[in-house]
Amino acid sequence: MYDAIVVGARCAGASLAMLLARKGYRALLVDRATFPSDQTMSTHLVWQNGTNRLRKWGLLDRVAASNCPPMSSFIIDFGDFVLAGEPPPLDGQRHAFAPRRYVLDKILVDAAGEAGAEIREGFFVRELQGDGDRVTGIAGSDKTGATVREAARIVIGADGMNSLVARAVQAQEYNAKPRLQGTYFTYWSDVPVDGVEFYVGDWRGAYAMPTNDGMTVVGANWTARDVRDVKADIETNYLETLETWAPPLAKRVRDGTREDRWLGGPIPNFFRKPYGPGWALVGDAGVTMDPCTAEGISNALRDADLIADALDEGLSGQRPLDEALARYEQRRNATITPIYELTCELAPFAPLPPDRRQLLEALPGNQADTDRFLGLIAQTVPIPEFFAEENVQRILSAASKVH
Repeated sequence: MYDAIVVGARCAGASLAMLLARKGYRALLVDRATFPSDQTMSTHLVWQNGTNRLRKWGLLDRVAASNCPPMSSFIIDFGDFVLAGEPPPLDGQRHAFAPRRYVLDKILVDAAGEAGAEIREGFFVRELQGDGDRVTGIAGSDKTGATVREAARIVIGADGMNSLVARAVQAQEYNAKPRLQGTYFTYWSDVPVDGVEFYVGDWRGAYAMPTNDGMTVVGANWTARDVRDVKADIETNYLETLETWAPPLAKRVRDGTREDRWLGGPIPNFFRKPYGPGWALVGDAGVTMDPCTAEGISNALRDADLIADALDEGLSGQRPLDEALARYEQRRNATITPIYELTCELAPFAPLPPDRRQLLEALPGNQADTDRFLGLIAQTVPIPEFFAEENVQRILSAASKVH
């Protein structure tokens, strides 16, 4: 019997299996994919709070060595004003990265194996095994098609927003919001970018960032009411959005070469209760949020860290497992709710409310607070602290004195 079976070997699952194995637990990590392989819906970005974790785990050098450029600069272009700077570092870590998933996920899977986790690629989980209302293991098929059953003290679903584990245990959803926007992206050569570029228009947006091997990720966003029509002719709508709302980027794209197919689509927003008798959820299986702020990978790494500590407490007998996982849910929610709410506010690309526009228009020329605003997206600056009334008034007062 395993201490833990982790279903899904992408960012959250591979990180969790690695952390559990490093703590001395017998962990089995399974995934229907084989590695290296790509993830066709990914925000790519690992913000500074995520790269800081990779550094602590001893893995950031592997990402940096993969021909993925480090980034510290970040611009958000609102058309009539631009916020440009560098998010404040976290524990000295000032760089973000945007690796391809066939690079990042392979690094994490290899690290899990090096730590002692057992890894089974090409493994299809068909169902959960149980005793009464308690999950006790999994049943699935390996690469040969043979039926395999494995037992564990706990089964963790790290298998994405359409999690089989979550469906099987009927995990409760809460704080759900509708699909707010959709994105389509692809990879370009000869489109130079130094860092992260976001462009915000009316009900539209665009973004770009460098990734492995000299490629640039370039995407466009549409509000939910429009994205269904976009799919009929992605290329025309994509290029039109760049030309209208991201002219500096559009010029570079015209001079570049598209190297891949169109990827993306709309994403829902929800929390799931992340634990129950014999099961738990982590990563997008536990919280899925709109990709417009590109938080998914960084959130997955953080939540893997949080749940690894909770599982260690429970499996070692320091406290009852359900109590430890309840604390994990509380810590997860307290950490992710501010960026979840901010992301859902920004996702439709609606015109800014007057008070928010006034605040953002007060930032150009105030580099320290511009950097701190950018740090909200990088999750290196606490959101409640930045939007506290006294801080907002301080920024507005400083701007009025300048003007």
